[in-house]
Amino acid sequence: MKQLEKKNLRFTTTMNKLGFVLLASILCTTLGAQESTTGDSPDETAVVETPTKKDSTNFKRIKLDGIAAVVGDYVILDSDIEKTLIDLKSQGASTEDITHCSLLGKLMEDRLYAHQAVQDSILVSDDEVNATGDRQLQSLVQQIGSMEKVLKYYNKEDEQSFREELYKINKLRMLSEKMQQDIISEIEITPEEVRQFFNKIPENERPVFGAELEIARIVKAPEPSEAEKQKVIDKLNEIKADVEDNDASFSVKAILYSQDPGSKSKGGFYSITKETGFDKTFKDVAFSLREGEVSEPFETIFGFHIIYIEKIRGQELDLRHILIQP
Repeated sequence: MKQLEKKNLRFTTTMNKLGFVLLASILCTTLGAQESTTGDSPDETAVVETPTKKDSTNFKRIKLDGIAAVVGDYVILDSDIEKTLIDLKSQGASTEDITHCSLLGKLMEDRLYAHQAVQDSILVSDDEVNATGDRQLQSLVQQIGSMEKVLKYYNKEDEQSFREELYKINKLRMLSEKMQQDIISEIEITPEEVRQFFNKIPENERPVFGAELEIARIVKAPEPSEAEKQKVIDKLNEIKADVEDNDASFSVKAILYSQDPGSKSKGGFYSITKETGFDKTFKDVAFSLREGEVSEPFETIFGFHIIYIEKIRGQELDLRHILIQP
């Protein structure tokens, strides 16, 4: 308990030190919001025209960005708030009830935790941060199609600058999460405290829990016969021959015949590395092929495949595949 009190005291002291900065930032943000209401919309950039001496030429002063808040060594720009809102929309989250003020509050809270983590010598290794960024990039490449498309989508000049930005974002988030975990790690909540909390909720606002069932089941997957397997292999060989001998489009064949829901609509396209979490047999076959080559039919736990290597970029492959299940 004493250790927890020390942690809370230390955290409260830090918040008091930053209190003046946070309050000043909130006041500045509030004043900025009031000024922005004079425009046609809150997102419209303020423009002021100032005439010169005699030539009657007008110059426009345009606000490109601004500082919304400062928390320790962390600076929150107006553009950071806009980016956060755009990210939420792109993830499908509802933003109707989210205001710029509430977003700023969340960003300030995250940076306050990260600042306190640094003060308490809570560290996040570069390897952890870089590994997280690598996984995010691989996921984005799989969703969008290629690294070039990802950079274009996020308006980045090159992969290195994008990785550096991901590094900063992930490090701040991971520091914030570790600090929060450290604060609550020794807090214990008793059943009586839970009961009291629940009873304080008005009866008409209490959550309703549905009925719960415990079930047991037996599942037996049917084993396809050798004849059915051979039908699938023959079909894949027919597609392979049509692509190689008649210049048929592998992408069109994948749309027509592939049973992989994750890539069928994209013409069977995937971009993978050796670290991508795909079936080992699938990766072994893919990395044994040359650019422009179509594999022989092969089997994995998902069914039978053929792979076409579209492009090789170092340790990264752009490929298309067709999956047919007996």
